[in-house]
Amino acid sequence: MAGRVVSRCVSRTLLSARPANGVMSGGVSRCFSTSVRRTAAALTGGGGAFLLGLPALSYLGYEAYHRVQSSAVVLALEKEEVLEQADYLYSCAESEKLHQLLLQYKDSDDAEFLWRLARAARDLALEPNMEAGTKKQLMYEAFENAKKALERDEESFAVHKWYAICLSDVGDYEGVKVKIGNAYIIRDHLERAIMLNPKDATSLYIMGYWCFAFAELPWYQRKVAAIIFSTPPTSTYDEALGFFLKAEEVDPNFYSKNLLLLGKTYLAMNDKEKALLWLNKAKEYPARTLEDKEVEKEAVHLLKKLG
Repeated sequence: MAGRVVSRCVSRTLLSARPANGVMSGGVSRCFSTSVRRTAAALTGGGGAFLLGLPALSYLGYEAYHRVQSSAVVLALEKEEVLEQADYLYSCAESEKLHQLLLQYKDSDDAEFLWRLARAARDLALEPNMEAGTKKQLMYEAFENAKKALERDEESFAVHKWYAICLSDVGDYEGVKVKIGNAYIIRDHLERAIMLNPKDATSLYIMGYWCFAFAELPWYQRKVAAIIFSTPPTSTYDEALGFFLKAEEVDPNFYSKNLLLLGKTYLAMNDKEKALLWLNKAKEYPARTLEDKEVEKEAVHLLKKLG
């Protein structure tokens, strides 16, 4: 499937103010994506809530209650500070530092920590020259944290988005049958993410990428898929185009690869004029990351072929 369905498109900003969204706007580059930051899950209830049921508080109980309340405030402040620091490190592409910071919260019940830890592990796995065994370990670590986040909060668009991304990643290690089977689940979680936050450009881009990947599937791969599944996943370039255009409408020029895929989609639909328009946009996009440079290179290649 498009392998790094989110080629850190998730990676740069695919996410704008990052945090709550799940990705920064510039990049799925940091999304897979983003992007996306507006969901903050409510803090889990205060530890001293049981005291409220008592008909009266003794002086000691009163003091204990206020200590608990004070502690809750401190924890709330600590959470916000940690998340702010994590999102800053993500925006700076400090993958290793971010991973180390969030590992301290791997046993947390807070989905806001867990999906960010999944994202951090994934980003670290995608670092250049990462050893294959370590990369695989990090990808599975990312998936496990995304799964834990989903178990704790099914109303966070960022959780659904990163679960879909991480599930796609581990599928690369599970074989074709599992990979294709997971495609349905990935689509469902992306649709859920978009429903929860229709303004997240990263989720829209990834959904478009999903559609594009199955629209361009060679006939022989379709045949293999049909043998494994009576109704294998399918899509069209029209569907892909709709998501790419919507992503651009939500956050114009947010991600170089969205521009490139718009050009490639129009090319596949034999609309040379619009293909040239978007491929030129991709070529002229400020190359801030390695992925941006790869996009520029591919855009230039396609433009030369078009003459």
